[in-house]
Amino acid sequence: MKNLSDSISIQGITIKNLFKSQVLAHQGVEYDSTMIVEKVYRPHQALWDNCYGMIFGEENSDKFKTTKGMIEWNRTLYPENKAFFDQRAETLVNMKLDSVLENNLTKFNLLVPHKVESTISILFTPITGILFGGCDNDQFCIELNYKEQDIEYTIEKGIPHELNHLAYEPFRKNDPKKNSALRQTIDEGFACYFTWVFFDGQISKQEAVENMSESDWNWYLEHERQLFNELKQYFDDESGDNRLLRNDKQQLFKNAPKSLNYWLGFRIIEKYVEKNGADSWKDIYELNVENVLEQSGYELFINELK
Repeated sequence: MKNLSDSISIQGITIKNLFKSQVLAHQGVEYDSTMIVEKVYRPHQALWDNCYGMIFGEENSDKFKTTKGMIEWNRTLYPENKAFFDQRAETLVNMKLDSVLENNLTKFNLLVPHKVESTISILFTPITGILFGGCDNDQFCIELNYKEQDIEYTIEKGIPHELNHLAYEPFRKNDPKKNSALRQTIDEGFACYFTWVFFDGQISKQEAVENMSESDWNWYLEHERQLFNELKQYFDDESGDNRLLRNDKQQLFKNAPKSLNYWLGFRIIEKYVEKNGADSWKDIYELNVENVLEQSGYELFINELK
């Protein structure tokens, strides 16, 4: 654990291993509160103050926006969860975390034609709810508290997916459909497609789309024409409360698997690349989402299906 880097930085993207100091602060004779302040709070203070300090309500803001608050919850969180936290930390060390992060960030910067600047922390927190995300490019995190989370999968496959969102986002400012369900569909589908490209097609397409099962993927293929024709009416919806984006009891097809809009977005990007060339996925960053749909020829493909 002590040999693990405090952070890895490659061309504007920094990933901080804050969890390291959250564990090491408890390894001496006494709890090292100074380590929490200097190695957990200060290195990513914008995340704690502006993201955690805001999204979890005023009643919890002092936990994150003050050194006293950070010291107090870190004093008890590790001892109360010692077995699980030690297991999580051991998994990350054994997977050679530093090497995986360096390889992922290096390859991402080689593939993506647009520079991304971001700070992401890997951490334990007393209130979960972000999982992998944040409030701004410099306020991202990966929470380690979820027992059902496959942390190796998140680090290896999730980071390229999320970084692609950060590369794509700046170009949406002038997109007329930036707040639409179509934008969210293209955005998620593109992140999934990029993940498939990132791993040189060595992972299956269904794995790239939210680690979907083969049977779920095949269900979507069998219903593809009906899905598109009945869901395209929601492309311009900006409420977020529509059948394309919601995977709950209100969904159009009650038996449909998870990640409907991720899958549909992936298929649109896939058809765009088939039509425009192997490297044409790089066009997607700068294209308006409506142009992506039109230039993909996806609707024509759908209309030719039986």
